[in-house]
Amino acid sequence: MDVTGERIRKRRTALNISQAELAEQVGYKNKTTITKIESGKISPPRSKVVEIAKALQTSPAYLMGWTDDPSAQRDNTKPIPQPKPTIPKGFIPLPDTKSVPVIGNIACGTPILAQENIERYISVSSLWKADFALVCKGDSMSPTIQDGDLVCIRSQPNVENGQIAAVLIDDEATLKHFYRKGDTVILHPENPRFAPMTYTKEEINDLHIEGVAVGICRGLPEYGPEAI
Repeated sequence: MDVTGERIRKRRTALNISQAELAEQVGYKNKTTITKIESGKISPPRSKVVEIAKALQTSPAYLMGWTDDPSAQRDNTKPIPQPKPTIPKGFIPLPDTKSVPVIGNIACGTPILAQENIERYISVSSLWKADFALVCKGDSMSPTIQDGDLVCIRSQPNVENGQIAAVLIDDEATLKHFYRKGDTVILHPENPRFAPMTYTKEEINDLHIEGVAVGICRGLPEYGPEAI
């Protein structure tokens, strides 16, 4: 008999609850399942352990053998902690991820994150704090950003000089190194074969900074994301 089954039996007996009564309280059709659990033939799922603990006026921790106090009820509503996986020596655990939308062609006049602009979603490192991704077209930012790369963007209205910014110009997003001095903005490509884009005075009103580039997804799924 395993620990959980034995403790369920002892607690049920102490409270003078029959197997049939316990089965009914936790949603089993008959007492057979309770009999098998108590004898150790089957193990209840964690969700059922919580229900059984509540019916037996105890805690999941007691039934699982993590505490010897059968009266502890303070954690009845808390999820049973999952054991942490052991990472083999030499391996690096995957980081936490978040899902971000990939923006396709920008719909005229609509916000960049409007539903009609979203092509699909990808999972990237949550450490990037990215809000969306753009598909890079062309090689003006090569070699850092190449044609076809998915560039992850953190939404923010301003960027520092030299940072790679996603800038919206006439409903078309471009990725360039951003520089501003006085009333002049220069969007500078990384590839020397391309000329900088210069905007002055009233022309600056046509620019809208969508955010800063924080990571690249290249050749998915063959390659993983890269932080920049």
